[in-house]
Amino acid sequence: MPSVAPRLTHACDFVVELSQSHELGACSTGSRRIIPIVGGIVTGPLIEGRILDVGADWQTVTANGVAELDARYGIETTDGAFIEVISRGIRHASADVAARIAAGVNVPTSEYYMRTAIRLDCGHPDYAWVSRSLFLALGGKVGSTVQLSVYRVD
Repeated sequence: MPSVAPRLTHACDFVVELSQSHELGACSTGSRRIIPIVGGIVTGPLIEGRILDVGADWQTVTANGVAELDARYGIETTDGAFIEVISRGIRHASADVAARIAAGVNVPTSEYYMRTAIRLDCGHPDYAWVSRSLFLALGGKVGSTVQLSVYRVD
């Protein structure tokens, strides 16, 4: 057994721009929605670039109010590499906080829980390390964006 807990290294911050969600309604696993990802920025010590206008977050909100997040999108780095993002996570909040978030109110992330596990993949040799790493992110919804602080698990 390893005697040292994993360390987290701040890799970057995402500001993911969203457009209007497509509500699918109640399905067998919960209430479903698709939220298109239409752009954004990535800033930080390890990755810098822009979020491409491609991808979406396919969400399921379960009967107990937990939003299961399943997002796929892409990043173009400032030096021309393309990185695939696969992000799976959860968000939960009280009914009041969830209603405020849905209404577009900027709710402090300390009032709810949102965490994601992120896998990145890239064919560019300068970014081969992202395909060999796991990432964790925390953040929340701010207006028509999702803002995440992304950490590499060392």
